[in-house]
Amino acid sequence: MEFDIIKQISSGVNGLRVIRYLEEDGRTVRLAAVDDDDRAVPLKSPDFMALVREAERDGVTPLEAVRRQTDGTPPVAGDWSRLRLLAPVEAPEVWAAGVTYERSKAARNEESNPDGAAAETVYDKVYRAERPELFLKSTAARTVGPGEAVCLRSDSSWQVPEPELGLVLDRAGRILGYTVGNDMSCRDIEGENPLYLPQAKIWRRSCAIGPAIRLAGTVPDPYALEIVCRIYRDGRLAVEEKANTGQLKRRLEELVAFLARDNDVFDGTVLLTGTCIVPPDRFTLQPGDRIEIGISGIGTLVNPVAAASDFAG
Repeated sequence: MEFDIIKQISSGVNGLRVIRYLEEDGRTVRLAAVDDDDRAVPLKSPDFMALVREAERDGVTPLEAVRRQTDGTPPVAGDWSRLRLLAPVEAPEVWAAGVTYERSKAARNEESNPDGAAAETVYDKVYRAERPELFLKSTAARTVGPGEAVCLRSDSSWQVPEPELGLVLDRAGRILGYTVGNDMSCRDIEGENPLYLPQAKIWRRSCAIGPAIRLAGTVPDPYALEIVCRIYRDGRLAVEEKANTGQLKRRLEELVAFLARDNDVFDGTVLLTGTCIVPPDRFTLQPGDRIEIGISGIGTLVNPVAAASDFAG
């Protein structure tokens, strides 16, 4: 089985993105393509994977399928970013890779060895190992889209966003596109014991993806994407950190190959590829904060932060 990135010819739509949104009636879900001129043009396909399947049926690339559907179609009026955006794909599963950046390894060591012990850790070992760290991060019911609140876990006092490049996959393990992901994490729970990883990573509304999917073939180099994370508190910028996917230690196809090894990968699965951005010191999120995660050529994912008690019941 090959895990190649789908090849597409991007004449005139070098940054083509696909978004999913609710129409004004609050019930109708639509798909649209955002072109280089930042215009959103409605698509006929009901969702992203339907678009991919229709392209395969017609023997064309998803990019060509988008061209055919948007030819002669007027764009959505106004600024598309003000639409009621949804997660661009209803990912049945979201997986994540850990310790794929040097900064991530250092942060894991800091939280698990606060005294600065020099002994080699599991994070040192996995960083240089052949096999990457992969874990199930979320399901469709636990994942939120742009503008929706992410939730703070009630039994953690040290929680941060983890800005990550997300890969949108099909069942064959092909990379169909790229999106922005927020892998919410409890640093104190994970630091206490690595076996607590599922509790440090998985709870309701602990994962956000969006605002768009950029088709894979329109990205010249996925290892040259700028990532920025900004956290606002009381309307003021509290944190701003930047990174680049060129700092990623592993290849994207390598991560996908390990995920698909003897495993069922479902259409629309998202694989988050790890973080290189760690908020400073003992910074922790608070209810009312606003997280903005941007990746060049894809867009900015914005989510407010809420307490677990806001979603209890």
